[in-house]
Amino acid sequence: MILGRHQQTTARPSLIVTGPAAAGKPTALLNVGRTCHLAHTRKNPPPPGSAHPAVPVAYVLVPPGATAKTLITEFARYLGIPVATRMTQTQITDAVCHTYTAAGVQLVLIDEIHRLNPRTTTGAQTADLIKDLTERLPATFVYAGINVTDTPLFNGVRGAQLAGRATLITCGPLPARHGRRQPFRDVITDIENALDLEHHKRGTLPRHASYLHQRTAGRIGSLTRLIRQAAITAISDGTERITKATLEAIRLDHLAETHHRPTRNR
Repeated sequence: MILGRHQQTTARPSLIVTGPAAAGKPTALLNVGRTCHLAHTRKNPPPPGSAHPAVPVAYVLVPPGATAKTLITEFARYLGIPVATRMTQTQITDAVCHTYTAAGVQLVLIDEIHRLNPRTTTGAQTADLIKDLTERLPATFVYAGINVTDTPLFNGVRGAQLAGRATLITCGPLPARHGRRQPFRDVITDIENALDLEHHKRGTLPRHASYLHQRTAGRIGSLTRLIRQAAITAISDGTERITKATLEAIRLDHLAETHHRPTRNR
């Protein structure tokens, strides 16, 4: 962000977070946005009685079959910019650039970037729009998508431009151990500390770290879903605690279930 803050002549450097499904890419993206927002708020508290506080972070999803106009409309919707049916793409883009600059947006998070296909006419126009926004907005762009290196995103002239400006960060399943650290267990501890179950004993879930890693293959999406469903079950049945039996009774997403209980060919 510091590198691109005063860069005016070309598109600023950006990041692309990629990896397989359920690896925690949106979680990582939103955590980056939250950290940036809180840091900006601490450093620049809004003045008393301010009706228009700064908005340092924007988060936009690439819609399915995105065109340049539908994508820029998503940008407008995020900050509540009115968009009339008769407005052209250029008019919406001008309104977005003016409002985002006035609001002080410093970080733009674009999720589901793998939906973009620059090989098609609409996809190429959408890619051009994003490039235009990176040059007109004084903000750093961070993208997230599933296995983007296996998609057409980096192909052709437009893909080469993006690849030449973006640093790729691979977000894969969390390992059970990394040197002396146990990152997966640490995440489980953080999730457990956020639970508000009356009879749940702290330390129960970290003790089952090996089981949970095997059950979810280290995927953050599967892990958070499993614990959330277990917490809802504990509230619904009145036990107010999560046990291994509770976890085992829950059916997870097909990806996790296939890994945990592989189908045997007969």
